[in-house]
Amino acid sequence: MSVGEVAGLIAACALLILVGLLAYPILKLGKVFDETRIMVKGVSDSSVPLLGEVTTTVATTNAQLAKVDTITDNATTVTTNAAALMSLFSATAGGPLVKAAAFSYGVRRALGEQQRKDVSRRVKEEMKAERKARKR
Repeated sequence: MSVGEVAGLIAACALLILVGLLAYPILKLGKVFDETRIMVKGVSDSSVPLLGEVTTTVATTNAQLAKVDTITDNATTVTTNAAALMSLFSATAGGPLVKAAAFSYGVRRALGEQQRKDVSRRVKEEMKAERKARKR
């Protein structure tokens, strides 16, 4: 065996050891890639039904929002009609009611004034009668 053959044999053994040492991390990396592939498959398998549920929820929410919009529109219409009804009532009955209230206030005031004058006159007459009675 020559020196070149021994050197080639040593180089081949070193290369074999190096390949053996590098094979272990490469095998481990292959297992990591397998686990990652399995995890991604599991995530995608569970994501598809979840996306279907989200789609259903969004569609149901949109339907409910459409109903709420209808209710809001109806409430606006009712409010507008109530305002128009109040305006109509004030225009037709408001004036006569104000006039009737003013008339009744005037009548009460006049009757109250008349009664106050009557009471004042009676008190004065009674005071005069008492003074005359004392003088006698």
